[in-house]
Amino acid sequence: MSASTVKTLFELLDENPTQDRSQFFEQLWGIMGELRTKVDAHFNLTPDPSVADLQPYQSADGKAKGLLSAFAGKEIDWMVHSYIGIPTQSFTNMHLTIWLGPHIRAPHFGMAMGTMPDIFFYMDYIPRVDIMSDLEYLDRYYEPVNESYLKLRNDSRFSPFVSKTLYMRQSVSQTGHVYLTKPTQEMVDVLHDLSHEMLDRWLKCVDDAEPVPAEERAALAARDLHIRRAIAERDPANPIGAKLFGEQMADRLVRGLWGGDRQLPRAGENA
Repeated sequence: MSASTVKTLFELLDENPTQDRSQFFEQLWGIMGELRTKVDAHFNLTPDPSVADLQPYQSADGKAKGLLSAFAGKEIDWMVHSYIGIPTQSFTNMHLTIWLGPHIRAPHFGMAMGTMPDIFFYMDYIPRVDIMSDLEYLDRYYEPVNESYLKLRNDSRFSPFVSKTLYMRQSVSQTGHVYLTKPTQEMVDVLHDLSHEMLDRWLKCVDDAEPVPAEERAALAARDLHIRRAIAERDPANPIGAKLFGEQMADRLVRGLWGGDRQLPRAGENA
């Protein structure tokens, strides 16, 4: 079991600010592309026009680049597929986050990968209930992940990444994967298999979920939005965006992550 890493993103980048991680960025972004293909085949999604001009975007000097795509549909309230960074200078960050509509109570899908300059990855199922009290939900959605979680937790190649920000730690379930690992082909292959495993299991959970009673959906949708916005706005990595692209653009990118400027209706809104 490896020691935990308790550092900020800024501290990690300051230690190694000029590592070329272009190769690993391309590979990790490719993995997300594979997952995105599976998601597109499973759901009917529409691009939200509010972020159409962010595909791609870049800093004034052209060094930092990014892309932010957002989608919504009948079953998906908000999905983000994005990257940001300077691959030749250590830092990249990629997201594939999928927030379900209130018609079912299956967990949301959360995933982020990047380089800082070691490979960082986060994968989790974001709960829609209090899993301290809803034991049936815990057993149904999180017990099947427990063995995979313990396997990685005991693998010395992975260093658990412990955020210094309380809310970020609170937002991760007890089977969520949050690690740093050395940038090698072996580790990329491990992440490839793990990410497909997590997504495939989640898609089955969505397919098998029972409908939420109509009178409970508004409250569930409000809870989802509150949590999605808090995660986006409290992310301690947000100052990186401001440093690379300026405060105004960084604020817009954060709004894009939670749907603050969305033009499409929320899932179930016109039902």
